[in-house]
Amino acid sequence: MDNKCWICGKQEPMMFTCRHCGKTFCSDHRLPERHACEGLDRNAGYSSGTSGTSGNYNRSTTGGQAYGAGPEIDDVIKNMMKDAAKTAAKGAATGAVQRTRSSISTSPSMAIIFICIISFFLELIPGYVELFQLVPSTIFLKPWTLITHMFLHASFGHIFFNMLVLFFFGRELERRIGKDMFLYVYFISGIVAAIGYALTSSVSYPMVGASGAIMGVFATLTILAPDMQVYVYFIPMRIKYALMLFVLLDFALIGAPDMIAHTAHLSGVLVGLYMGLRIRNTRKQRRRAEYDPRRW
Repeated sequence: MDNKCWICGKQEPMMFTCRHCGKTFCSDHRLPERHACEGLDRNAGYSSGTSGTSGNYNRSTTGGQAYGAGPEIDDVIKNMMKDAAKTAAKGAATGAVQRTRSSISTSPSMAIIFICIISFFLELIPGYVELFQLVPSTIFLKPWTLITHMFLHASFGHIFFNMLVLFFFGRELERRIGKDMFLYVYFISGIVAAIGYALTSSVSYPMVGASGAIMGVFATLTILAPDMQVYVYFIPMRIKYALMLFVLLDFALIGAPDMIAHTAHLSGVLVGLYMGLRIRNTRKQRRRAEYDPRRW
């Protein structure tokens, strides 16, 4: 008996012989309608037998499974699995988009991260960076760069680490002081950082990045929660010690040829410390007023 499929010539461990025409077929062409069986009686029931047999396999086994319905059931199951996978993938994508939209609309930190990422790709457009970067010598000609420089970044590593810090500490500060006050701290820190860099820079190198604003956020959070546990290069320490470490490094590297605006970082820290002290003192005054016995 020929062990090759009469249609495609393929050989399989289990070949099938059609009970209508008697020819041998592979699993893909086992059904009469798949090999245009000339002996197919469309008004009668049919089933295919295994290799070397021509008996009717429509009878059920002990488990109650009908062998003749196997291919049709397989196709149905495959289609169901495909539909389920498509639905799950579509649902996951839709859920991710909805969560992203929700986080952007409810969290200023996430909105800033999103804008910075979009801006990072727009930097591929010729002239985009030159229009929005901060240059000390042209700060009065392009005053908008006091803000727009915060949404530009020089490299993938630059934006990755800035946005990583903003993701963790920005949202934490939002929770403690509210969205409006967070935006106030962030942008004032970034603007003062740009001015500080422009006033202290001996050369007119352009400046980009959100580091000054982020250092302001970090310093504000340090005043409000000085004992918060953070990790600096995987080393656990309190946030107040981490800020001291960053400040000492910036002081030590002022003037170093590393293309980092250390004076901008320090200017942002000064703003953050001031804002943190102001917010903390305001809260203390409110608590005292609430529990002042003279009110009664």
